[in-house]
Amino acid sequence: MSFSDLKKQSKLGSLTQKLVKEVEKLNSNPNTDDRLWKPQVDKSGNGYSVIRFLPAVEGEELPWAKVYNHAFQGSGGWLIENCLTSVGGKCPVCEANSELWNSGSDANKEIARARKRKLSYYSNIYVVKDPANPENEGKVFLYKFGKKIFDKIMGAMQPEFEDETPINPFDFWEGADFKLKIKKVAGYWNYDSSEFARQAPLLNDDDEMEAIWKKQYALAPFLDAGEFKSYEDLKKRLDYVLGNKGTPKFQDQENVEEEEEFRQQNRASSTPMPESMRNELNSLSEGRDFNSSDITPSDEDEDDTLSYFQKLANG
Repeated sequence: MSFSDLKKQSKLGSLTQKLVKEVEKLNSNPNTDDRLWKPQVDKSGNGYSVIRFLPAVEGEELPWAKVYNHAFQGSGGWLIENCLTSVGGKCPVCEANSELWNSGSDANKEIARARKRKLSYYSNIYVVKDPANPENEGKVFLYKFGKKIFDKIMGAMQPEFEDETPINPFDFWEGADFKLKIKKVAGYWNYDSSEFARQAPLLNDDDEMEAIWKKQYALAPFLDAGEFKSYEDLKKRLDYVLGNKGTPKFQDQENVEEEEEFRQQNRASSTPMPESMRNELNSLSEGRDFNSSDITPSDEDEDDTLSYFQKLANG
């Protein structure tokens, strides 16, 4: 842009408009990670995109990172923390949940259900088609997803029937595009109609695929020690959130920022728990280990697992 063009834009007020739009974006998503891709839905709650799961980056064995976290509100505020079981450690929140669950009290079980850990996966993806944001097409992103989509990945790798050919969805040459189909069911995103396309190379040029591979993000940092509080600090935070007597204040700046981000993410009014989630929670049998993955919600997607709690944040 020349200096004369800059002067013209100043007179037209176009620069001001651009700055205002950028500020609005920042205010709507103050802590957005530009590496993360998220599908968009229309006003009716339906969405369609096509993505390709990418192989592991150099130096890493798995093409996904598996992370558990907790998110719930107590009298002392919100606890929004990664669960130490993600890295094979003991978690004071899970231990407290086990005690509540095994107490035999229905009221305690309800509390434990609300505080249990939630499972998320992170993978590198290549966006093949994104009608809502076509500028994302042909780019590499990180994608956060939940058990529902991971089950579809495992279903492709280990098909249920003999006439189905196993595929590795993360393979450049023998993988398959994933058609992400979102429907709104009981107010929540549902991925049941999502499916893999037929096996085909991502691209027909190895050099181009190698360039994509080199643009991928490392997943190991999601499980880095710095992403987790120590057992002692997490226990202090838990006691503070639960309002346990004699607990010193444990509310650092990071906690304040996380709570604010949590509130910003969903400004909708409080929504009752959907029947599907309630039925799943009620089906939990007595005496189950609250570190077990089989008690994670069988919800429709990675974000909507926590959306119930996110909406409560504004209540």
